[in-house]
Amino acid sequence: MSEYKTIPTKAIKFSEIEEWHYKTDVSVIGYGGAGACAAIEAADAGASVTIIELAAAPGGSTALSSAEIYMGGDGGTRVQAAMGYNDTNQAMIDYLSACAGPQADADKIKAYVEGSREHFNWLVEQGVPFKNSEYKERAIMALTDDCLLYTGSEKAWPFKDIATPCPRGHNLEVEGDNGGPLFMEIMSAAVTRREIKVRFNCRTLTLIQDEAGSVRGIRIREDLQEKNVLVERGVILCTGGFAMNRDMLKKYAPNLLRCSEPIGNPGDMGTGILMGMGVGGAAINMHEGFVSVPYYPPASLTFGLFINAQGQRFINEDCYHGRVGAYILQQPGNRVYLVCSGEDYGDYEQISYLGASVAGTGETIIELEQELKLPKGQLVQTLQTYNKHAQNGEDPVFHKSAEWLKPLNAPYVGLDVTPGRGAFYPYFTLGGLDTKPSGEVLNPEGNVIAGLYAAGRTACGVPRRGAGYNSGISVGDATFTGRMAGRAAAARNKY
Repeated sequence: MSEYKTIPTKAIKFSEIEEWHYKTDVSVIGYGGAGACAAIEAADAGASVTIIELAAAPGGSTALSSAEIYMGGDGGTRVQAAMGYNDTNQAMIDYLSACAGPQADADKIKAYVEGSREHFNWLVEQGVPFKNSEYKERAIMALTDDCLLYTGSEKAWPFKDIATPCPRGHNLEVEGDNGGPLFMEIMSAAVTRREIKVRFNCRTLTLIQDEAGSVRGIRIREDLQEKNVLVERGVILCTGGFAMNRDMLKKYAPNLLRCSEPIGNPGDMGTGILMGMGVGGAAINMHEGFVSVPYYPPASLTFGLFINAQGQRFINEDCYHGRVGAYILQQPGNRVYLVCSGEDYGDYEQISYLGASVAGTGETIIELEQELKLPKGQLVQTLQTYNKHAQNGEDPVFHKSAEWLKPLNAPYVGLDVTPGRGAFYPYFTLGGLDTKPSGEVLNPEGNVIAGLYAAGRTACGVPRRGAGYNSGISVGDATFTGRMAGRAAAARNKY
């Protein structure tokens, strides 16, 4: 084996393998939310399954998340129905399609929505607890054990005019930001109850491909030795995105490097994507990512205005924090401020996640404009126009919802939310391997690469744009697509 420099993008030829060290029907690469669900479904379908995990324990990025899960449609989940919401497939499809925009994969959205309520029930069967309760505050996450909450821009323009708003974020029944650890504890217990082999501290190096282009196995490094694993039905790549790989970010998503902190685990190096590319898989949407500017709590900051270097608004402030983050990265100049009334600044210094410093204050708009060094008269005009309409409960420019509309009054505060100046800007990637809803990896011509599947952030799934992201859609997509890939791989005939 020493003749090879084993790298993810260089597949090994099946015909050159001299020894197989292990054999399995399905090999799942990565033991986070996607990998656990893939392994469970494959095992329940009768396949022998081996999980290969780089770390010493299960978890992946799912364990680091709040594990909100975006689910609904078809009359609503048990929790939605208990809270009086009659969600529909069409409303959920219309909303998610608008979120993804021109990048939408209609087949994946349809499959996700039509399978959403069943996915909720499946998770409950595995032991995931969801309480019949709703968290009604505007928040990035529920720190109580309440379940249902709005986790996107469903109630904000333009989405509220496209689809009937409905809360679809499902928070686990656990207090604090502890959903991810609990979710993975439950799913790993479900894995343990089955005859699924797990190899920890084991790195997958690359794929093994035959002359016909089918993926037939993997090469791993275990105990400092390179070994070959014969996979008789399918390899499922569940290795996360590439938020931790600065070289890949520079190449594919350089705008994300303006943000402050990647979200994920150290293994989110894009290895699964590179392995897929190494056997001819197409990587798509690689420029896109989730970008958060967590300006609420306190929710009162939603009454404020986001202002760019020209002293102008550019978004309705009642939308989702990730949508705001995506729009901020698009602004010309290198200055963005959140301007608010002193009364709405309120508890910012005690309860916020944002970390933005005060860039200016003023007893008048002119004073604030001068302190922020904005073009003369621009902020004055922006605030005067906004206040005039807000007084009448209107926002004709950006259509902020009435519940967050009121004139801004002195004293005024300007928070510096410019990327790179101290404000907290977490991010992760949304590009990955092109796949069918079944998880089968496609080449650039749209043909299936036999024996290869991808799920979670290794694939390009339902979430496609930072400007249309919703909390819970990544864990939802990862767990759902993991199941679909596990089911499809187990159904393949052995070679």
